[in-house]
Amino acid sequence: MKKPEKPSPEAKALSLFLMAYKTTSPAYKEKAKRINRQWDLVMAEELSKSDYLEDVKSMLNSYGGYAEVVEKTVRFYIEKTGEWTL
Repeated sequence: MKKPEKPSPEAKALSLFLMAYKTTSPAYKEKAKRINRQWDLVMAEELSKSDYLEDVKSMLNSYGGYAEVVEKTVRFYIEKTGEWTL
């Protein structure tokens, strides 16, 4: 039985970032929808994983890179709730 493929750590970080900030701007919400749709296309073998990862990388870079996105996401939840929990 084939194990289901999972998104990369970078794609997960981007998704969490966009989910956190989607309430602050429609642009984040649209990007979250777009990246999720693209993953669905990868799973349906209608988009190559390399094209998907290239788009994830490009989007991450537009927000300052992987480490910056993780830091902004953590900061968002700490400011919102006073703590960091997943």
